[in-house]
Amino acid sequence: MDALIALHNRVSTAKLIGPAPTEQQRQNLFRAALRAADHACLRPWRFLLVEGEARKRLGRIFLHASEQAEGVTLTEAQRQRTLGMPLRAPLIIIAITRLQEHPKVPYLEQHMSTAAAVQAMLTAAYAEGVGAYWRTGPLAGNPLVAKELGLAQNERIDGFIYCGTPESAPRQAPDLQVDAFFSYWSAH
Repeated sequence: MDALIALHNRVSTAKLIGPAPTEQQRQNLFRAALRAADHACLRPWRFLLVEGEARKRLGRIFLHASEQAEGVTLTEAQRQRTLGMPLRAPLIIIAITRLQEHPKVPYLEQHMSTAAAVQAMLTAAYAEGVGAYWRTGPLAGNPLVAKELGLAQNERIDGFIYCGTPESAPRQAPDLQVDAFFSYWSAH
C-alpha cells in the first residue's frame, strides 16, 4: 500500500479475531516503530509481545491489579470482563518507555517518541491489512501491572496495542477538514 494512502486512511479496528499477524507482518510493524522521531537517539521504547496462553496470565494480572486499585471486590461480571480484556485480540503489544535522564530530552519527549513508534506500528498494520487499536486506561499506570510484567523503576507503560485479523472491513476514515486544524500564524 502507498504510504500516503495508509497515512490518510488508517483507522482503528476494534473487533479482532485470529489469526495474529504473520511473522513478516510483525517485522514490518516493528521496523516501522523503530523509525519514530527520537531526539538524541535514546531509543526510549521497548515492547512486550503477549499471545496465546500468556494473554490469560495477563488477564489474571489485570484482575488482581483492578481489585487492589479499587479496594473492593468486583462483581462477577466485572471480574469476567477484566479477565477477558487480553483475549480481545490474538496479539497484544505492550508499549513501554524507558525513561532516561538527559539534559536535552525531557521525559515527556521520551513518552512522545514511544507514542510516535506506536502510531507508526498502527499505520503499518493498516497498510498490511492487520487490524489494530491502542488502549491505555488505568491498568497502564497501575504499579502492580508494571511489577508483574517485570518493568524497571524507570519504565512506564504507554499503552496496549491489540492486533489481529479484522472481523469485518475497516470503517471509512472520517473526512476531517484540514482548515479546521491548520492555520497560519502571523507576528502582527
